[in-house]
Amino acid sequence: MSAPVFLLERSALRSGTTVVVDGAEGHHAASVRRLRPGEDVVLTDGAGSMARGVVETVGKGRLVVALGQVTVEPAPAPRLVVVQALAKGDRGELAVATMTEVGVDVVVPWASSRCTVRWDGERATRALGRWRATAREAAKQSRRARLPEVADLASTADVEVLLRRAAAAYVLHEEATEPLAGAAPPGAGDVVLVVGPEGGLSPEELDRFAAAGAPAYRLGPTVLRTSTAGPAALAVLLSRTARWV
Repeated sequence: MSAPVFLLERSALRSGTTVVVDGAEGHHAASVRRLRPGEDVVLTDGAGSMARGVVETVGKGRLVVALGQVTVEPAPAPRLVVVQALAKGDRGELAVATMTEVGVDVVVPWASSRCTVRWDGERATRALGRWRATAREAAKQSRRARLPEVADLASTADVEVLLRRAAAAYVLHEEATEPLAGAAPPGAGDVVLVVGPEGGLSPEELDRFAAAGAPAYRLGPTVLRTSTAGPAALAVLLSRTARWV
C-alpha cells in the first residue's frame, strides 16, 4: 500500500530532520487515517519539494515524523493551463479532480455565455473554495509534488488575454475539422486549452478565441461531457510533450 501524502509549509522540509504534522493535516493523519509509529508517510510543500518519512510518535491531532532525503521536482515544461467552463452539479469538481490526476498545472474557471451555472457573491466564494479543495486533495491522492493552481473566475475577455500570451492555445469544439491528436505543443511556455460548457461555445466566443490565436480542434468522433473533455484533451497534449515521454 502506498504511503499517504500530507502537506507541510516549505520551510519545514529539511533532509534528516524531524517535523511536526499538525493542524488539519495532523488531524487527518492521526484521527482519520490512524497512523502509528513506524509507518511510512510522504510529505510535500505542494511547490515541488517532497520527502519520505517515518512516523516517530502520534499525539492528539499531530504526528512527529523523521524525514529522509528531500527532493525538489523542477517546474513542469510546458505548463498546462485549462480554461474550464462552469458546469452544473458536481461536474466542475469532477473535471478539476481528474485533470489534477492527469497533470494540469493551472485551472481557470470560466463564465462562458452558455453556462447554466452562475457564480455570484457568496456562491462564487464557496464554489471556488470547493474547486481549490478538490485540486488539493486530488494532488495528494495522485502523489504530486506540485499542487495545481485554481485561478479566480475569468470572463471571456480574461480568457482572450490568456490566449494571446500563450505559447500555444487550443479550443475544443465538436464541429472542428482539425484533430487535437495532430497538434504539436511547444516544449516550454504556457499551453492553454479551452473547454466549453455542456451547451457548447457560442459562435462569438469561437471567433474571439480564434482571433486571439486559439483555433478550434476536435478530440474524436464522439462528443464528451465538459467534465471529461478536459482530462481527455490533457492526456492527448501531454502524450506529445517530454513530460510523458
